[in-house]
Amino acid sequence: MTDDLLYQVALTMIPNIGDVHAKALVNQYGDARSIFSAKKKDLENMEGIGSVRANSIKSFNNFQRGESEIKFIEKYKITPLFLTDTNYPQRLLHCYDSPALLYYRGNANLNHSKIISIVGTRNYSEYGKATCEKLLEELQEENIVVISGLAFGIDTIAHKAALKNNLPTVGVLAHGLDRIYPIQNKTLAKQLVTKGGLLTEFRSETNPDKQNFPKRNRIVAGICDAVLVIESGKKGGSLITAELGNSYNKDVFAIPGRTTDNKSEGCNYLIKTNKASLLTCAADLKEMMNWNEQKIQPKKQRELFIELTDNEKIIYALLQSQESIQIDQLYFKSGLNSSMVAEALLSLEMQGILLSLPGKVFKLA
Repeated sequence: MTDDLLYQVALTMIPNIGDVHAKALVNQYGDARSIFSAKKKDLENMEGIGSVRANSIKSFNNFQRGESEIKFIEKYKITPLFLTDTNYPQRLLHCYDSPALLYYRGNANLNHSKIISIVGTRNYSEYGKATCEKLLEELQEENIVVISGLAFGIDTIAHKAALKNNLPTVGVLAHGLDRIYPIQNKTLAKQLVTKGGLLTEFRSETNPDKQNFPKRNRIVAGICDAVLVIESGKKGGSLITAELGNSYNKDVFAIPGRTTDNKSEGCNYLIKTNKASLLTCAADLKEMMNWNEQKIQPKKQRELFIELTDNEKIIYALLQSQESIQIDQLYFKSGLNSSMVAEALLSLEMQGILLSLPGKVFKLA
């Protein structure tokens, strides 16, 4: 481990510096070490930082705790993922409040081409259980990574069904990697380490406190291509995750249920308010995510007789290099921010150069 990791861990420990501030600071200074060596006046003048946060940075001296965390990381062969690392989940990186540092034990590719998150109620019905199991059985050949929260209920069912169908599955935790919650899932967690992974933004010695679960949920929502709500009441973590998925421009799907069933009330609400697309089976998901598109012969190279902006040229070149491309891939392959990509896509679509497909997938016309 390098000294850089010590500063990366320390950055997440500074009082008054949250995820958004940390990300802005790294964008400004390039790495964590440079933030600590920056002049106080420069920090104060940075937008969103000011004197209080600048004082917090310059007065921070608890590097001993960072050193103990690094010993824990080394002892248990944990992979730290800082937001400038190439292996950091790129889909998550484009969420405005993505964690500066993640801790990972496992072997699943967090930048896999197809990642879905499955969430749902702890108090599931047999309908919810059967639907989740059948869905993942039908997705067995799709070579996907399944994300969930290792909680009781639908989360646990999703992880177990993924393992049964030889799909890598990652549990996102609301605590450090030195403990498992709920303790009843300890055996399942061990299986995930060898056939998927465990992921958290929390340091060791962090308990599964109430305020940590919404933070966990934003990782579940941001790391994937699509959020699937299997069964949910009107309130709870699953609805929070679905709302976060929408705010991150993810595809959100919900399994409908009977209008008299309170365990389906949340799913029905998401569908009714157009916050989720109705999902009845894996075939629906494949179609809406554009996973069924047949391979066709590449078209002859086009010659454009119109002027493109620099950003449009970047997007066009990426679309030329492959038959179709998903929105998150465009974000991190283009190097452009989300508003730039959206503007270029709209312009190219209006000019008839590209087509917008289901699942936020784009291809040349």
